[in-house]
Amino acid sequence: MIGMVLAAGAGRRLRPDTDALPKALLPVDGQVTILDIALRNLAAVGLRDIVIVVGYAADAIRDRVADLERDHKVGLTLVDNDRAQEWNNAYSLWLGREHFAAGALLVNGDTVHPVSVEKTLLSAAGAGDTAGAGDTAGAGGTAGAVGTAGAADTTGGPGGAGTGQAGGRQADLILAVDDIKRLAEEEMKVIIGADGMITRITKLMDPALAYGEYIGATLIGAAAAAPLAAALEATWRRDPSLYYEDGFQELAERGGAIAVAPIGNVEWVEVDNHDDLRRAREIAARC
Repeated sequence: MIGMVLAAGAGRRLRPDTDALPKALLPVDGQVTILDIALRNLAAVGLRDIVIVVGYAADAIRDRVADLERDHKVGLTLVDNDRAQEWNNAYSLWLGREHFAAGALLVNGDTVHPVSVEKTLLSAAGAGDTAGAGDTAGAGGTAGAVGTAGAADTTGGPGGAGTGQAGGRQADLILAVDDIKRLAEEEMKVIIGADGMITRITKLMDPALAYGEYIGATLIGAAAAAPLAAALEATWRRDPSLYYEDGFQELAERGGAIAVAPIGNVEWVEVDNHDDLRRAREIAARC
């Protein structure tokens, strides 16, 4: 299993801060950037080989690779998206398909959250030491991620089996979901079925219908890699402006089992605008 960070977007709503930098390199805690927090979290659960999909202002990340590898004790591979300013991130994630073929823990490069999210995803999959993380990713780390990812129960409480199963179906794709936050129009919302698996993921739904918000962190099991790559390709070929979450929807419609792992009462933020950036700077020191 590898770590993967999507950091190709232009971050237009954050200008002038992003005139020369991708969102992932915006500082949120002194000199600590959003990307530093992502790499720190992935390294903390034992993921030392990390792929970063870059696009807009890619050289700013490329110039820091040696420092990032040294600071976080990881090995980095950059995947270039030369269409990042024209196409959306369904294409970005598809570009990493050869790298996530054996499994990956994917995080968005514009999200600030604590390492408990990564631990929750690994626990939900029953990964335990799969990432080489020792007990940091096992049951001793966070309350079991499960309920939905580990059993048919949809309460999100601890104590699920942690197998990535729900209602007898095996889920090889598990999404970190905030089922506590009050939702509005902008959030990437999910609906789950009676078996605990995702039936719908989109921003375009009535918030009242949603189970929760996908927070931009996903465990991709090896068995899901090829079907996911095919779904992503169908998605960006249909419309290159679509999100990778639209690829998740395509996968679900093809019969893929996608589970949710509730993250609990966790401070996190997706940095899309300057208000989000201020919020990130409030919580980053606690991540």
